Amino acid sequence: MMLENKVALVTGASRGIGRAIAVALAAEGAAVIVNFNGSQAKAEEVVKEIEAAGGKAEAVQCNVSDFEACGQMMTEVIKRYGHLDILVNNAGITRDNLLMKMSEEDFDAVIATNLKGAFNCIKHVSRQMLKQKSGRIISISSVSGVMGNAGQANYSASKAGIIGLTKAAARELASRGITVNAIAPGFIRTEMTDVLSDSVKTAVTEQIPMKHFGETEDIAQTAVFLASDKARYITGQVICVDGGMAM
Repeated sequence: MMLENKVALVTGASRGIGRAIAVALAAEGAAVIVNFNGSQAKAEEVVKEIEAAGGKAEAVQCNVSDFEACGQMMTEVIKRYGHLDILVNNAGITRDNLLMKMSEEDFDAVIATNLKGAFNCIKHVSRQMLKQKSGRIISISSVSGVMGNAGQANYSASKAGIIGLTKAAARELASRGITVNAIAPGFIRTEMTDVLSDSVKTAVTEQIPMKHFGETEDIAQTAVFLASDKARYITGQVICVDGGMAM
């Protein structure tokens, strides 16, 4: 139980990578706040899964792109639990299109959720973590933010921005015992990748040195490590979990 008596908040935790991270953190003893925006039923399923395994969790609705709503969510969580030890910025959306065809609205929406959402959460949790003189902040970037990806100018920009945000925040918070790191997943088997055609999956697999997609658990276990005391001397880093795509 590496995370016993810790409180963790995972944004966008109702499905996919966020769900796997929430379940893995709870399995190590953390009480987990399962954040969701529109998928309440799925978020409650995650809570039930965690509780069925003997863990502690609750679902909390918040649109992370809303600055004031993020502040209210953090305040309420801290009021209930007395502390907040782990923040995982996972919430993200895609609005893929070629740059020349991409609308301003689609660009702004992705930046607002993926990048500004991470800023909003870090901004509002940092005061509590500074008081505690401890904390773990983990943001989910992407191989698209490391390498770029055609048809994802907005997504790649948001995920590259998370890397810069991570490094800047790490420098600001390190002296108070707070670590800030990012995970950059490659192609992971989720609902989002399941809808890809077989031809696309084959083409993508050819770009992966390990020749297969990763699993959500691969990301989740990396997050558990970064959240634990085993990673206490690691900060400002981007860990690529991508089968070798970005090496």
